[in-house]
Amino acid sequence: MKTKKIKVIIVDDEELAHSLVKEYLSSHSNIEIVAECANGFEAVKAVSELLPDLMFLDIQMPKLSGFEVIELLVEPPSIIFVTAFDQYALKAFEVHAADYLLKPFSKQRFDEALERVLPTINRPNKAKEIAIAAKQPDQLLERILIKEGSKVLVIPVEKIDFIEAQDDYSSFVVEGRSHLKMQRMADLETSLDPRRFVRIHRSFIMNIERLAKIELLGKDSHTAILKDGRQLPVSRTGYGKLKELL
Repeated sequence: MKTKKIKVIIVDDEELAHSLVKEYLSSHSNIEIVAECANGFEAVKAVSELLPDLMFLDIQMPKLSGFEVIELLVEPPSIIFVTAFDQYALKAFEVHAADYLLKPFSKQRFDEALERVLPTINRPNKAKEIAIAAKQPDQLLERILIKEGSKVLVIPVEKIDFIEAQDDYSSFVVEGRSHLKMQRMADLETSLDPRRFVRIHRSFIMNIERLAKIELLGKDSHTAILKDGRQLPVSRTGYGKLKELL
């Protein structure tokens, strides 16, 4: 009976590191390289289409970082992270017992990482938890990544008009268009710049630069009128936050 090979994707924008991973894998007959990606966009597409068992993922890449790639994947495969340096990332890997290769790495270190990860393939992994844990504690979001079909939208936060909670999703309204992403409002609230974004209601976070005026509807009841004419409800707590900022 023919043994099923382990499908692997290599993601690294550095040609030398990319080639080294490929060379080291050549001595493992149970491995099949199904895709080689030079950036995060290619990686997201390849994982979605090819459903690999394992991914060697560089962290510092242009366009999309390795952690942003993970954020866009519904079910990430098992991952061996490849990195030059990142103190927060290394700490996250150690806490979650993930394996990583610190550049430059030897064949022996490579084989150790592979031997450690292979038995965990097809089991639930903690890739998304690692990506969250590796974030610097004072790092604010500069852009929002949203996967829509085969496309990846990269939205700078300053372009967001407001965000509306929709069950387990958040709807990002940008230039009149809505984009859905599975993300909690509570996580967004703490990740966005508080000088620009304010939670005006349990269901709404608003970019204060889009605010035209606030109207009183009744006792302790207000409405935010945006520059494009849209109206958003403002809770008592939200009104208090707005008064502090304006």
